[in-house]
Amino acid sequence: MSSLRSGSVKEIRQVHDDELEFEFTDRISVFDKIIPSTIPGKGETLCSEGVFWFERAEKMGIKTHFVERTGTNSFKVKRVDIIRDYDSIGPSTTNYLIPLEFICRHYVAGSLYDRIGKGMISAESLGFEEGHEIKYGEKLPRPYLETSTKLERVDRLLDLEESLSISGLGIDEYNNILNIILRIDEEIEREVSKRGLIHVDGKKEFAFDKDRNIMVIDVFGTADEDRFWDRGSWESGECIELSKEFVRKYYENIGYKKRLYDARESGRDEPDIPALPEEMVKLASDTYRNIKYRITGE
Repeated sequence: MSSLRSGSVKEIRQVHDDELEFEFTDRISVFDKIIPSTIPGKGETLCSEGVFWFERAEKMGIKTHFVERTGTNSFKVKRVDIIRDYDSIGPSTTNYLIPLEFICRHYVAGSLYDRIGKGMISAESLGFEEGHEIKYGEKLPRPYLETSTKLERVDRLLDLEESLSISGLGIDEYNNILNIILRIDEEIEREVSKRGLIHVDGKKEFAFDKDRNIMVIDVFGTADEDRFWDRGSWESGECIELSKEFVRKYYENIGYKKRLYDARESGRDEPDIPALPEEMVKLASDTYRNIKYRITGE
């Protein structure tokens, strides 16, 4: 077994020519920065959540790259090529990672809310009536789907034309992916609502297999990839973050997010991200363990 690469939160090893093993670590990252702190138990919870949703997707007739679980914090997947040269991808290319992240939002939260406040997104484009005053935590009239880059150093949002251009997707294939996302999100909401959760938003990744069939890859429906709120609190007017989002909020509150994004926009060196205080590490560990049960029931 050879080490292939180390990601922000997982190690990837090649076990066969056509299979990889994902090992989920206790590392944690926000804003594309790895925090110099580890969260006890985090890797096991993400692995369990990932396996749970892959098995559900397969039962729904949705192809995935999942093969089998190999340990408490690891599983095997089918290997696909990573092609960083967009010009090398075309309508006949097979067995490759589609270089897009697909974000599906069901409530007003996170960066969507920030862009609304800056006037970058209108109420009408989200399905609200003209002049509607949007509030944080509000349910969207319809799912809001966006794509961003996957293989660039910092993610950037894309319009449809560029999404198709860099990915090698045809419009029918692109629409098929959107349909798969909506089907999966309906299943996630149906399942987690049994344990008092709201599925707010999340991201997914896809690849083509050797026959150019679309597969869901990486991991989805976890406390890192998706945002979940406590339903009872939301119904009382409060959005309680039950995912990695509360860690992002910590760095936003101490001013780090602003310093980081100001540096990126001006081309200056990015400031080092500080470690989490001990009480935040404990809170994060407890949150990851709790959300695992509320997502999977296990």
